[in-house]
Amino acid sequence: MPTDSLYPSIDIPNLDIWAFLFERNDKPYPDDKAIYIDPFTSRTYTFADVKSTAIDFGKGLKALWDWQKGDVLALFTPNCIDTPAITWGCHWAGGILSPANPGYTVEELAFQLKDSGAKALVTQVALLATAKKAASIVGIPHDRIIVMGDERDKEARVKHFSSIRNTSGTARYRRTKVNPAEDLAFLVYSSGTTGHPKGVMLTHRNIVANTLQAISGEVNMLKWDNGPDKSGDRIIAFLPFFHIYGLTCLIHNALRAGLTLYVLPKFSLDAFCDIIQTYRVTFAYVVPPVVLLLAKHPDVSKYDLSSIRMLNSGAAPLTRDLVETLYSRLKIKVKQGYGLSETSPTTHMQPWSEWDKTIGSVGRLLPNLTAKYVSEAGEEVPAGQTGELWVKGPNVFKGYLNNPERTADSLTEDGYFKTGDVGFQDENGSFYITDRVKELIKYKGFQVPPAELEGLLVGHPLVDDVAVIGIYDEARATEVPRAYVVASKATEPVGEKHSNEIAEWLAEKVAGHKRLRGGVHFVEEIPKSVSGKILRRVLKARAEEEEKSGKTVKAKL
Repeated sequence: MPTDSLYPSIDIPNLDIWAFLFERNDKPYPDDKAIYIDPFTSRTYTFADVKSTAIDFGKGLKALWDWQKGDVLALFTPNCIDTPAITWGCHWAGGILSPANPGYTVEELAFQLKDSGAKALVTQVALLATAKKAASIVGIPHDRIIVMGDERDKEARVKHFSSIRNTSGTARYRRTKVNPAEDLAFLVYSSGTTGHPKGVMLTHRNIVANTLQAISGEVNMLKWDNGPDKSGDRIIAFLPFFHIYGLTCLIHNALRAGLTLYVLPKFSLDAFCDIIQTYRVTFAYVVPPVVLLLAKHPDVSKYDLSSIRMLNSGAAPLTRDLVETLYSRLKIKVKQGYGLSETSPTTHMQPWSEWDKTIGSVGRLLPNLTAKYVSEAGEEVPAGQTGELWVKGPNVFKGYLNNPERTADSLTEDGYFKTGDVGFQDENGSFYITDRVKELIKYKGFQVPPAELEGLLVGHPLVDDVAVIGIYDEARATEVPRAYVVASKATEPVGEKHSNEIAEWLAEKVAGHKRLRGGVHFVEEIPKSVSGKILRRVLKARAEEEEKSGKTVKAKL
């Protein structure tokens, strides 16, 4: 029988995002509360600043470009404190925001611009060359490219977003009303770990629902007036705003709850630690690679990170060893959450009080959600048994843009989204994610979860980081597991003896079918998406090249 959330159900108002954030009667904090701060320039947006800037921009979209309901605005930029105002200005005008990865090539950006049907593009000066080339490919006029951030176009050929406003003096524009349950707020593109990115259609109701679900999951632990000086919780925001994790958990949740965000354009360990120390940051949403750095990197010891009350890790599984190593070193607690682009994103979250009681779990199902684990045969499995996680609730997406077949494959007729993630539920209502369905290695009919092996391997003293993939072994006529390892900095130059040592060490800890028969290969770094997910397809391509060239040594296990 499907599992309902253990949390009490919450009321989800039939409001679009603008009304939910800016037209509420229950906002507990003042309009001059600082919400978004650039720690490098001290530039700040209060609640009032965000609202007025967004309205000005929304009116400008209507006045200059005749913005209509459903028009798509693409955003191609690193994190910036202008992002929220631009986002909600687009919504004020009835538009849909489609954020793109600032690391994209011209071709990758052009794909998203074309697929989303973008009418205009917002970027930063440093990315103008890529933005212009991509826009030209898909036919977006260059006067529909504008910039954000502190830097302006020196040649004054590209307008700054702050100049996009109604200057007529006579025309009067009103906010465009939308249907929260049907009309799109965002077109986010999946990370593409298994191929071409897909446009995920998220409605206003999806985001409103998930914002309230996530705040409920934190059980009011994050507040605008927490602390002895009542200054409230302070959050460091490095997760990319173009990714659903940062988009919802940082941008939307902060404004709704009145939390202060210190915004980083990208992650750097020194900047991360320095800002926590300087501004006494109390909370951070992170990904496993950051937890790994905090647990093991020697530079972390230079900083005082004692103000951190909790970390919340998502985007990929986190192991018990890593959680315990971090707490042992810094006394920093880390809990886990889980979600996907298609669920806006959060579906599960560990309660603060259970961070050390259910280590390895992604926590409990959030309010208003139903879930079940399903076998390969399509049958629901009981607690304790492994299956694919299916979830249903108000935060589940509308579908994939221009891809009805994939949508039909992913959504059941009764509203469940098939996550593609494998795991199980325990008898206490805690959920566990062990791997991706498509990433399971099949060794002679046995399933080998790469994440399980990775969780063990990071405990070896020679291993700083690791990824496990399946490669096809012609001699055995089956897939076998292979580990790609980033060696510890203290390690002598690594070679075959170290590979064998690691493989033999693991062999003593796992069942026979999980041994690293594909060998252990040392690499400089593990390829990962910006959200921290291992890009196994990149490693598989590397493995194929190694097999062709004969530069591979398999373990004798």
